[in-house]
Amino acid sequence: MKSHIILLVVLISYNTIFAQNTLKATIKDAATHEPLPYATAVVKGTSNGALANDNGELTIQNIPNGEQTIEFSFTGYETQQQQFTFPLAGSDTINLFLKPSAYQLGTIVVSSTRSNRSIANIPTRIEFIGLEEIEENGNMNPGDIRMLLNESTGIQVQQTSATSANASIRIQGLDGRYTLILKDEFPLYSGAASGLGLLQTPPLDLKQVEIIKGSSSTLHGGGAIAGLINLISKTPTDKRELSFQLNGTSALGWDVIGFYSQKVKKVGWTLFASHNNSAAYDPANIGLSAIPKVERYNINPRLFLYCNNKTKADFGVNTTFENRLGGDMLYIQGKGDQEHSFFERNKTNRVSTQFSLEHTFSDKLKMNVRNSYNHFERTVTIPDYIFDGVQNSTFNEINYSYSGENTEWVTGVNLWTDVFKEKQISENLRNYNQLTSGVFVQNLSKVTDWFSLESGLRGDYVVDYGFAFLPRLAALFKINQKWTSRIGGGLGYKTPTIFTEESERIQFQNVLPINSDSNKLERSYGANADVNYRTMLFDKITFSINQLFFYTYLNNPLMLISQNNGNYQFQNIDGHIDSKGAETNVKIGYDDFKLYLGYTLTDAVVHKNGTRYQNPLTPKHTVSAVLMYEEDDTWRIGIEAYYTSKQSLSDGTTGRSYWLLGAMIEKIWEHFSIYANCENLTDTRQTRFGSIYTGSITNPVFKDIYAPLDGFVVNAGIKIKL
Repeated sequence: MKSHIILLVVLISYNTIFAQNTLKATIKDAATHEPLPYATAVVKGTSNGALANDNGELTIQNIPNGEQTIEFSFTGYETQQQQFTFPLAGSDTINLFLKPSAYQLGTIVVSSTRSNRSIANIPTRIEFIGLEEIEENGNMNPGDIRMLLNESTGIQVQQTSATSANASIRIQGLDGRYTLILKDEFPLYSGAASGLGLLQTPPLDLKQVEIIKGSSSTLHGGGAIAGLINLISKTPTDKRELSFQLNGTSALGWDVIGFYSQKVKKVGWTLFASHNNSAAYDPANIGLSAIPKVERYNINPRLFLYCNNKTKADFGVNTTFENRLGGDMLYIQGKGDQEHSFFERNKTNRVSTQFSLEHTFSDKLKMNVRNSYNHFERTVTIPDYIFDGVQNSTFNEINYSYSGENTEWVTGVNLWTDVFKEKQISENLRNYNQLTSGVFVQNLSKVTDWFSLESGLRGDYVVDYGFAFLPRLAALFKINQKWTSRIGGGLGYKTPTIFTEESERIQFQNVLPINSDSNKLERSYGANADVNYRTMLFDKITFSINQLFFYTYLNNPLMLISQNNGNYQFQNIDGHIDSKGAETNVKIGYDDFKLYLGYTLTDAVVHKNGTRYQNPLTPKHTVSAVLMYEEDDTWRIGIEAYYTSKQSLSDGTTGRSYWLLGAMIEKIWEHFSIYANCENLTDTRQTRFGSIYTGSITNPVFKDIYAPLDGFVVNAGIKIKL
């Protein structure tokens, strides 16, 4: 009997051993039929799977007999499950086609170029920050997007006020006014409204951020000399999303945030609301706030109508109400006296609307009508001076797009209005009324399988300043599956305005109005070229490197010039600014580990009236390193390090170089997660390098802020998804 049992066990084992099967598949893009290198396939319910090679080919071995479900996936594409009965009838390789995901657009499809093609097939070089990275940075700073952008190579968040923490974005060494910030392609943060835009934009209602460096004026007009940043909001899906976040910091701040989204048949909606609060914080004990006292409310509702298969519309409102007070700590605490009387108060109210109507005539031709209105009030108060003004601006556009198999066209017209009025009575009111109209056309052509070309031409007429013609050209070279390259360039311009980093630093005090008779458009040309390489190392490690070179020439830039009578006047200098350099980005992945390395070289030089000097507050070298561990929506752990080299300052001195270190951890469950984040572990502060002001604490004159003031800060919180 025993011998029969042994024989039966042997037969079963024999059958099990030899009843293993193999599946060979090639994973391709459903639209282009191009292979998807490093796509994955897993036998559902097991850890048995395979990773595709450079040609999208993979092989899964040791698959048991019977009906099995194989799950195919690739970043930015819809995951596809397919059932097979093993053993298969034949041994041929299966071609499997994945579709780009409608809800993971950050890595594949972008809206800034208005193309239907994936990011891999667009000649314009676009950097994206996807939903996952936005959520990670939301753990670090849920109140605004400064940290989200500052971690990208070639981008610098420049603090313009020592006490109120106002800041602006710089790209590739150029001042913040040369970067165009869009919200869902609408220019809501321009003119007077640009000053606090970074600090008042929470990241957690965004699904992605798109960054184009260098001139990109064909579709979006003036202001994009250094580049543009397009903030893309979340849109509703059939699956309801209801989430909350509670966050607190060791710097005496807290945040309460909620987001709700859903689509029901032909109607969808999203609602974002947040309350951000912080007490004044002085880690250096110098009597001045490094973090101001802030109370802010954001409410952003948006309605979507899906009328039929051809027509859809959406309407949204963005609101921000903020009171920001910095300065002498005793004054902020209500204990001020004649000596402790310095303060800077910013009160802002922002209400903007966005409307979009899209109608599809055919599978190739569609029309889009868009409108936005922005109302922005800001009052800046310091001892013995008040800046108080209101900006009302509108944006209107109608465009047509044609999408063929190998070519795409986008053409349209825009109209901008921008009206600013100061409330107080003054001899030198900075009121203005700007009107700009434009017409544009853009073409994208796939010339061959390895070469695509994007060209554009725009003409703008700016009242009081004349015409600006803006050609642009970009090319994509697909050398092979591992190597790609992009080259592009174009012209740009910027309309003169008093709302710059220079005037922001002095709260616009004694700044004279722009004179359209003597001032003229700032004009530029620029180019960039990059090479991208990606491969697999040892069949386990993903490796990619992108090397970018850039150059921008800005002619007759507008600068704030001190007058003999104590006033300041913006003037086009006799000279130019050229900014050139390189960016290197490396990404390495192994199992659940990801390593990101970045380096930026920036050489921005001002040529003014025959003299030559480095553009102030522009570090020549910056280095970043981020190591992340992410385990299947269970754990997320990261450490990061950033180096900033010495910077020339506006007073002729040089700031010190410094390192910043940080760490974060998040434990994730199905419906909630808890996290903790440590910023600036070494407590690096500019106040450790020396005094940040001259004069007395009653009337301080602040130096340039080139390093952090808040020092070591810990924040922690909980996120809930219902």
